[in-house]
Amino acid sequence: MGEGRSEDGWHVDERCTNCDVARQLAPGLIGEAGGRSVVLRPPHDRSELRQLHAAAHACPTRSIRPPSGRLDAASDPFPLAVDDTVYLCGHNSPRTAGANSYLLRRPDGTVMMVDTPRWSASLAARYETLGPVTDILLTHRDHAAHGRGYADRFGARLWIHEGDLDAAPDADRVLRGTDPAEIAEGVVALPLPGHTRGSVLYLADERYCFSGDSFYWSRTTADLEVADSVTWYSIEELAASLARTVDRLCFEWLLPGHGDRRHLPGDEMARRLRRLAARTRELRPRPVDFTAVRW
Repeated sequence: MGEGRSEDGWHVDERCTNCDVARQLAPGLIGEAGGRSVVLRPPHDRSELRQLHAAAHACPTRSIRPPSGRLDAASDPFPLAVDDTVYLCGHNSPRTAGANSYLLRRPDGTVMMVDTPRWSASLAARYETLGPVTDILLTHRDHAAHGRGYADRFGARLWIHEGDLDAAPDADRVLRGTDPAEIAEGVVALPLPGHTRGSVLYLADERYCFSGDSFYWSRTTADLEVADSVTWYSIEELAASLARTVDRLCFEWLLPGHGDRRHLPGDEMARRLRRLAARTRELRPRPVDFTAVRW
């Protein structure tokens, strides 16, 4: 149909940066061709139509366009439940390289935001419907762009690691060194230098792992992967971080900034993580190449 356009008019425009966000949310409906996303076919039912609307509202360049050409706010599904505790923020920001961000509900009714969606007061109001937001947890410098804005709007504490502090110099809480740090009951920060000097992952309730860009689930390999072709600090440091941390990691949900999410039994996730740590030890530095990431 041309320009990634389906028969009914859904299409991807030329602003697409091939970030993979839309393909995560509408698998089978949106695919990849020629280094960008394309609409593969029209939706067959309401469920698939909702997937396309989710992809459109999440796309950081607003490249997923409905037949009318304009997005309807009434079709915005975000925040979108991953389960009864974690929600996907959507509305990915071009200032965070299109990264996913999340809302984590706590037993006392409060909420934490992990990394940041694009900024707007109306989005902040939507997210607050889940509960008062107490903390903004930044996984690393690339995802810090809107942290202060959301923290000020919510009256929340902004967290970042000292290794990436120049990306959020006005942070309220600064993580230091490589030892685990308790953020709140059930929520722990584990510094994981590698992707950047100040990369951190956050574990919640021994069930959820917010991994930033340290590792992700690849649909291509059907396994956990590191983005060694987009490692800004040191792949050797990332290997050392994983080796040091792997036996402390207990979770069932992998929730990365880039790359796909995955839910597996804890023992299966642990087995795959140990294999990832072993594979990462064999990797060597390489030039940054976004096109080499195995989504």
